[in-house]
This record gives sequence, structure tokens and C-alpha cells, in this order.
Amino acid sequence: MKKFSGIAVATLVLTGLSASFVATPAVASEKPGSVKVAKIKSKKAAYGKKVTIKPNVTKKGKVKISSKLITVKQGKKTIVNKKKSAKLRAGTYRVTTTVKYKVATKSAETSKWVYGKTKTKNLTQTLKITQGKKPVTKKPNRVKPKGWNCPSSHPIKGNVSSSGELIYHVPGGAYYSRTNPEECFATESAAKSAGYRKSKR
Repeated sequence: MKKFSGIAVATLVLTGLSASFVATPAVASEKPGSVKVAKIKSKKAAYGKKVTIKPNVTKKGKVKISSKLITVKQGKKTIVNKKKSAKLRAGTYRVTTTVKYKVATKSAETSKWVYGKTKTKNLTQTLKITQGKKPVTKKPNRVKPKGWNCPSSHPIKGNVSSSGELIYHVPGGAYYSRTNPEECFATESAAKSAGYRKSKR
């Protein structure tokens, strides 16, 4: 079968005793590239902290992405304007992702890839950032007193007797109100662990 430069013989037409060739241009087998802009998934920020969001963009084939930017609004206020990423606290936002890119196509004549003009894709979404739970702060077993008083969180009074013995006093005890504590404990077990014994009165 005869071939011409850059084209393939598609149809042979017979007319009487003569024959002529009808040719059609060759089509590149490769599919053109594409860009997909997807929604940014909801995230959870640690208590009192911010979380970072970035554009959710994927591509297939021969594609050159020149920019991936996000604009964030909360109500009428613009929080972030055309940035690569954003740090957001818990709340509800309107986020617009803007992507600029070029797609290449293969020339049937030269078999070379040629990038076309810059294209733009936008996606606007509502994004919710939730806040994690407030961390539970473990209180210490012992604290320093303020004068003669212990805080309500650490009501056990730890005192060193005149003989050097470590004794703790509980609220309501006979010597509690007249004891000047060296330490205050959250529980009796904490006082015992520190080497104190309970007052006999």
C-alpha cells in the first residue's frame, strides 16, 4: 500500500480501469492531557490552633501547571487572597481554587508535542474547619502553699513537725486550721507517696 508523507492511505476507489487514492490525515493516538480541580476536604484543627489547606489539583498527560492559588473569604471579609496555601482556624469559609495551565497536543505532521495557550479553571466551595477538643491538663500532685492556706484543688496540708516528722492534715482535722503547710497535696495518697503520714487528730 502506498503512503504519502504525513498521511495514510484510507480508501482505494476504482473507477472503470483507473484507480485513485483518497487520503485522510493521520490522527495522533495519544489523548490530550487534562486538569481536575477537586474540593478541599474538611479538616480538624487542634484546640486553639490553625490548620493548613492547599489546592486539591491533579493532572493527566502532558500538562504544565503554572499556578495553583486559593482565595479564602469568611462572610464578606477576604482572609487570604490568591496564595499557595492558607492557615485557618476553626470556622466556615468560602474557598476558591484557581489553576492556570497549558495542555500539549501532538502534531500529526512533526510528531512533536506542542503546548497551547494558557487555560484557567476555578472551583468555589464551602469549607468547614472543625476544632478538636480542649486537652485535659493533668494537675500536679503537689503545689506550694500561699501562706497558711492551700488551694481548693490541693487541700491536704503537708507539714514538718518540730521533731522532723512529715505529717499531713486533712480539712476538718483538729490541727488543720493552725497548721502552716510546707506543701499542699491533691489527695491523701499523693501525700503518702511523698513520705507523709496522716495526723492522728
